Amino acid sequence: MTLRVLDPTLSAEAGSLQLAPALKSLDGTVIGLLDNAKVGTGRFFDFMAEILMREYGVREFIRRRKPDTTRPVPKDMLLSMSGADAIVSAVGD
Repeated sequence: MTLRVLDPTLSAEAGSLQLAPALKSLDGTVIGLLDNAKVGTGRFFDFMAEILMREYGVREFIRRRKPDTTRPVPKDMLLSMSGADAIVSAVGD
């Protein structure tokens, strides 16, 4: 019997990535909320959206829910969130 060891790490494909600059304020912003399709994410986002509007002045939310928790977000779904100033992707259970 042969033991096969797999290496799960990836090599850099296109150089290093850089984080987007932080927003100076959330006041008046549009925030995207990307739900990963697990049970508790929707309720978590409801709670978070209420706090962000009341305490930080977020103007609007773009909410989307992935069709399947095990797959990456579809490209057209990401494009539909392109008007957001920032996007929060969350896991719930």
